[in-house]
Formats: sequence, C-alpha cells, structure tokens
Amino acid sequence: MNRFPVALLLPAVIFCLSATKIVTAQTTLLNEPSTDVVAAKKVYLEFDFLTNYAWQRQGSFQNYIPRAVIGVGKNIEVGANVSYTHVSGENLPIEVQPNIKWQVYSNEANGTALAVGCILYAPVTHRAGTNTLGQCYSVFSKQVRGRFGPRFTGGGYALLHANEDERTKAGAILGYEQPLFKKVGLIVDWSSGDNRLGYVSSGLSFTTSKNSALTTGYTVANHGRGKNALFAYYGIQF
Repeated sequence: MNRFPVALLLPAVIFCLSATKIVTAQTTLLNEPSTDVVAAKKVYLEFDFLTNYAWQRQGSFQNYIPRAVIGVGKNIEVGANVSYTHVSGENLPIEVQPNIKWQVYSNEANGTALAVGCILYAPVTHRAGTNTLGQCYSVFSKQVRGRFGPRFTGGGYALLHANEDERTKAGAILGYEQPLFKKVGLIVDWSSGDNRLGYVSSGLSFTTSKNSALTTGYTVANHGRGKNALFAYYGIQF
C-alpha cells in the first residue's frame, strides 16, 4: 500500500512510454496515481494512516506513511514516501519510496489528461529476506463537465524486479471521483492483481481549507481479508 534517485527513474518512465482527490492537485486518488501533478515550486505534504483495527488480535497492523511531493516544473513532480508498518511481535522494514511523475498531456477545454510515472519500493531496515522493486504506470483521465461532473481515470502498471511473492506483475488501474457537496467528494480506486498493489478502496474527501483535505475510507485487498484496512489521509499544499 502504498508508495532510485531521479536519474534512475527517468529511464524507467521512458520505458513505460515506449513499451480532484476533489480539492487541490494531488499525486494520488486514494492509493492509485492520478493524472494531477503538483505545480512548479509548490510542495504537497500528506500523512497517511491505515489499520485493520484488530488491535488485540494476532496479525493486527498499523501503517504510517508520511509523504512529500515537489513540483519541479514542466509538469513534472518528484517526491518520496516513508512507510512504516507496526505488527505486534514482528520487525518489519521501514521502506523508502522515491517517485516521479510527468503529466505528458493536459487539455482543460475537454477535461482530459495523461500522466506517466514510476515508484521505487526500497526497504532500508531489516532488509534480510526483503525485495526492492519498482512500479511504472500510465494513467488517463476524463473530467465530465458540470458542477458535479465526475472524473474517470484508467490506465495500467507494471512491476519491475518483482519476486515470486508478487504473483501478478502487471495490471489495470481504475478510478472514479464524484463531487457530492461543495466540500465533500466520493473517491473510488482499484488496482488489479494479486500483489502488494491489488486493492479496491473507497472514501470521502473533505475540504478543510483552500489548500488542504482530509480523506477517510476503507480499502479491501483483492486477495486476503487480513489485508483490509481503515484509512485516514490528511494532505496540504504550500
């Protein structure tokens, strides 16, 4: 659930090309990438919390993910996530997730956009038995006109250097955003596959200020009920 230095990620983005959350411009819908990018010289910060709420039960977990994304110009953003998962009785690795995204195309007149990007998942502690892998993706979105017009997102992804634990190495991405009221929106996204990305998530996004939002909801794994989780995300752009 989740999220190479830029010089290593850029070739991966090129490889992919060849082979509104409702409020401000975000890098993700809920868990899947959106076609939005952070504007040049702007910074987007987010803190994500996920839990299967089984605090006293074996296998309970809490996942903490602070994120930061910077707009570097020419419709490109770079960022990094740090993911820490607490499971009672286990020492799980802290994972750093550098990422880059390029909004290749955007046409506000007809509400369409195209973006490509890559994310690296790199454990930095307790690395024995862990795997470093990458994800590259391409997503396209269409915004329906009107005050409460929805936005649809679709695309695909591929995992690079994934081991046998990731049974599915490529899959589809789908997203749906629906404004409900002035400051409330419904978001649903899904990534296919039997791997770390394979979830369907739904939530409500609440505008808390001009540049911030709080999103809460529930995510369901494509395979394995023990991976399901409640989540709360808070993001702000400067």
